[in-house]
Amino acid sequence: VRALERNGNMPKVATRYGVVAGRMDAASRVSSFKGIPFAAPPVGDRRWREPVPPTAWKGIRDGSQFGASCMQRVHGDMLPWTKEFLVQGRVSEDCLYLNVWTPRTQSSANLPVIVFVHGGGFVEGSGSIAVYDGTRLASTGVVVVTINYRMGVFGFLAYPGLTAESRHHSSGNYGLLDQIAALRWVQGNIRNFGGDPRKVTVWGQSAGAMSVGALLASPPAKGLLQRAMADSGIGIASFPVPNLQTAEQAGVRFAADHHAQNLEQLRSIPAEHLLPSPENHSLGFGPIVDGWVLPQAPNAVNRGPGGSDVPVIAGNQANDRLLGAPPVRTLKQFDEVAQRRFGPMAEEFERLYTVGADDGAQVQRVMEESDRDRERVSLFLWAKARLQHHKSPVYTYFFTRGIPWPQHPEFGAFHTGELPYFFRNLQALDRPWQPADFEVSRIASGYLKAFAAAGDPNAAGLPEWPAVKPTAPETMDLGEKMQPMPLADRARYEFWVKYFNSPASRNAPLF
Repeated sequence: VRALERNGNMPKVATRYGVVAGRMDAASRVSSFKGIPFAAPPVGDRRWREPVPPTAWKGIRDGSQFGASCMQRVHGDMLPWTKEFLVQGRVSEDCLYLNVWTPRTQSSANLPVIVFVHGGGFVEGSGSIAVYDGTRLASTGVVVVTINYRMGVFGFLAYPGLTAESRHHSSGNYGLLDQIAALRWVQGNIRNFGGDPRKVTVWGQSAGAMSVGALLASPPAKGLLQRAMADSGIGIASFPVPNLQTAEQAGVRFAADHHAQNLEQLRSIPAEHLLPSPENHSLGFGPIVDGWVLPQAPNAVNRGPGGSDVPVIAGNQANDRLLGAPPVRTLKQFDEVAQRRFGPMAEEFERLYTVGADDGAQVQRVMEESDRDRERVSLFLWAKARLQHHKSPVYTYFFTRGIPWPQHPEFGAFHTGELPYFFRNLQALDRPWQPADFEVSRIASGYLKAFAAAGDPNAAGLPEWPAVKPTAPETMDLGEKMQPMPLADRARYEFWVKYFNSPASRNAPLF
């Protein structure tokens, strides 16, 4: 602490809990403050409880290093996600930390604030991942915040004993409560970092985008965000959100599998023993309708007048469909997928998406076309439903620029591949970048900054991005063209609308 106090070159900011010293990037003049606690460590008896404020500290806290990531299995890398997209550091239950990047630390700066919620299927991820570094995005004139939140069983276990001890008579959704606690910290502290608490954009990707959908629907989150952006996680089709009773039953089975007969025994199990096995690395736990954080499923709230009525950007990657989708390379496989997904509508689907020959490349191309059309229409219908009861605009996009990768051209615009562009972090990846990539990054990050500032991505020097109109089935192509594009041709669009209004759509994949 004394060394920090003597070092006048380190920017220092006072929070409600103590002073934190950061580091200034010499090239950009952006200051970073890492590993700031926004809640007390959720350890011991605090495991599976709603977060509480952190303990105040004396002296000056060193903000030059990230805090630990929340409990998860660390992969290192797994294609298409190279190490820059995944957690590399240590993990711990003591993980409720956030990070701030700011170009100005004056409380009068009133810069727009972007709070990023990471993805990872609610089982992995962190605010400290390399492609989420906020330096270059902050240099455009915004304050960037990345956060950690509890995941997996630590973040979303529902259990009768937890429900009984809760003053809200609920359990689960601790990860969402962590996100809400981080937003409360932002409201109470971000002004001293140069941010305007009246201009907070919550931006999430994948599970983070699903979290944004949940936060938009959550009463405890109301008033903590003024804009929202969701990358690859929102649509009229969504993952099922179980109710409290169903989630509690899953929690009882989990406890039995770990030889725990009560809550005390569950809390005594070492954290590493609660992680899923490498062979069973699946969603497992996620948001639930608990009656408090989520009174209803997010899409049900979106279809009505409830939740936060704020401007929204939502979009998908052109190759999101590759996430967990088995390859379809023969006519037989194509027909099997059609029958399974569309049932009585399968014949109409195969008439609209015709495969002329039993050729692997052609089969894959037609399946790709159908999946992309479905994703675009699903998101449009989500936006259309929202606009029936909310006054704030919705902007949708389809990100088509793939990261140049000669060794793996099959991945294209893969799930998460848009983030280096929005964060302006192309240099974080060793790729043969082209001038078009830097232009896409400039425009995409420009849209994000403009949206954070005014709730509208349009600004001088950027191609016009129209808001969603229920009568105009189109979306914004974020790629080399940067212009509105149709969702699908008329006959295909009408097929997907009919599909999403039919019982068959219960089998629709999110991507």
